[in-house]
Amino acid sequence: MITSPIHAGLAVSISELKKNPSGVMKEAGSRVVAVLNHNKPQSYLVPADLFERLELAEQLEDLELTAIVTSRVNSKRPSVKIGLDDL
Repeated sequence: MITSPIHAGLAVSISELKKNPSGVMKEAGSRVVAVLNHNKPQSYLVPADLFERLELAEQLEDLELTAIVTSRVNSKRPSVKIGLDDL
């Protein structure tokens, strides 16, 4: 039997979520909830504050990468041309 890892603090079936969604969220608190379909993760419910922190972290990473690209574009070092096959 192949099992899928569950990356959540709480796992519930879709049926259980349908019956009492607010109860599931209350039980989860600030934990991620894995929603199972036939005992396999179908989706994950992420608390809003955690999702917002993840979004902010992603935006900060984008800003850092933009700063790196900008500094490289503006540098006096000569560029090196490469083909896609060289990557």
